[in-house]
Amino acid sequence: MPFFDLPLDRLREYRSASTEPEDFDAFWAKTLGEAREHELDARFARVATGLATVETYDVTFAGFGGQPVKGWLVLPAGITEPVPVVVEFVGYGGGRGLAHSHLLWASAGFAHFVMDTRGQGSGWAPGDTADPVGSAPAFPGFMTRGVEDPEAYYYRRVYTDAVRAVEAARSHPLADAARTAVAGISQGGGIAVAVSGLVRDLAAVAPDVPFLCDFPRATTVTDRTPYREIGNYLKTHRGRRERVAETLAYFDGVHFAARATAPALFSTALEDQTCPPSTVFAAFNAYAHEDKAIEVYDFNDHEGGGVFQQAAQLRWLPERLRAR
Repeated sequence: MPFFDLPLDRLREYRSASTEPEDFDAFWAKTLGEAREHELDARFARVATGLATVETYDVTFAGFGGQPVKGWLVLPAGITEPVPVVVEFVGYGGGRGLAHSHLLWASAGFAHFVMDTRGQGSGWAPGDTADPVGSAPAFPGFMTRGVEDPEAYYYRRVYTDAVRAVEAARSHPLADAARTAVAGISQGGGIAVAVSGLVRDLAAVAPDVPFLCDFPRATTVTDRTPYREIGNYLKTHRGRRERVAETLAYFDGVHFAARATAPALFSTALEDQTCPPSTVFAAFNAYAHEDKAIEVYDFNDHEGGGVFQQAAQLRWLPERLRAR
């Protein structure tokens, strides 16, 4: 697929047309306040993986509405003092996977917390967290569940889970809460961007080809799912575009990025039709912290940089986490 989005020089200047709701901060303060009325109740159960270099824990904590959310905590084997922690969110349709699946950040000497995504975990990696909250009729997938009401929208629950996941990770005695990073690929990257604006004391943010950014452009510039789910919904529910846009504005990564307080390393790919580069640059250009960089992969689609981006993160992240 050739380049289809804006030229790179225009991408570096591009700004989203997404309109921030006047009560954006109040909406999220209320949402997170309600979640914190429930005890976090983070529980860590050691599991046998057959791996000698890491110790893995099956985690359960209270997310949105006090509902149970699963995760993995992977620690370098034998550590006795707290280490920096990387909280990772996973891509669309996937779950936390199997206990032996996550080795990168523990191998680098960090604690690694992987959040399961409620209601997902059936597309490409298994998950164990249900989404017990119902919704109005929705197009297959997750993008339109409750999409006509910010209070009911699916990602209100997911973003809240993600903030609580950071709190759960920090609650473990071997996690250094002052040196916490969030990361993820695609949907996971979009969730990381959201958390960057909801958690004020992170040490670093690493969104890789992030999803859930610049909805006005994303829903019109690409016909690839998951963004296309919104178009398919509106194809059936004619005349509801404005109402849907009003809901999505509360969940647009651009507005969270504008509130970020931690250094960030983004990535994008110029042939990515799943998360078009203009939507990624929209979040990057809005990102409030001055210590920010973006890796651009010219001839790649949604695979982005892959292991090359991991190598970039392994060079970048330790400097931000070990310097604090």
